[in-house]
Amino acid sequence: MNRQECQRLVDAYVEWLRHGLRAESIGEACELTTPFLDRHNDHIQVYAERRNGTIVLSDDGYMLADLAAGGLALETPKRKTALQSVLNGFGVREREGRLEVEATPANLGQRLHSLMQATLAVGDLHVMAQAHTATFFFEDVRAFLDQHEIRYNERVKLAGRSGFDHTVDFLIPKSHTRPERILEAVATPRRANIEGYLFALNDTREARSDPAKPAAEAYAFLNDQEQPIAPEVSEALRAYQVTPIPWAHRDQFTQALAG
Repeated sequence: MNRQECQRLVDAYVEWLRHGLRAESIGEACELTTPFLDRHNDHIQVYAERRNGTIVLSDDGYMLADLAAGGLALETPKRKTALQSVLNGFGVREREGRLEVEATPANLGQRLHSLMQATLAVGDLHVMAQAHTATFFFEDVRAFLDQHEIRYNERVKLAGRSGFDHTVDFLIPKSHTRPERILEAVATPRRANIEGYLFALNDTREARSDPAKPAAEAYAFLNDQEQPIAPEVSEALRAYQVTPIPWAHRDQFTQALAG
């Protein structure tokens, strides 16, 4: 493409952006509707208001609230760190749930563009919501075990009677007083999400059973930070001799795991 054709691409983009922007005065603020779409195919809106001699641009808390509604509440330290790493790349801050930047008349366009980029990048986290939640919760469980000096091996492969190998999140070796303990970190405690764990547990129990030794105990840490644990989840676990541990009640099981 020659230089003139390249310039036409720039002009077309600017023209699309110009026609896609709409501004409306709302009280002391300006509501700007952009041509950029969120995951619901709604136009992203930002708000501008004067504060202490500067222009403050924000999303008014929409994006983080939408992520929380989609199952990715960024409230724990690890989640906040992940959010901050995204915002730092665009020079945007999080303040009381809002994504914000400060601007002057001289750099208003640039700062608005930075806020839009950050808003879109944060919004994209919903695609990885389940994977992020699983990773964060696994790390939370590991930190809990370390905090209470509970010895364990992580990501251990156990052979099952079926011939398949199964990976368990944490394995606490037997002690003089307690048998082996198998721990699973269930980030999204739904019936469908624990069926694979229950199969693996039953399969490995059959392969590792020894009448001369106590049977391994099984526990499942259940993430109740996002929503309450459904009764059918706990019932299904207990039916397979698995002790459910809601994350809010984890301290009640320290002695059982540390022995």
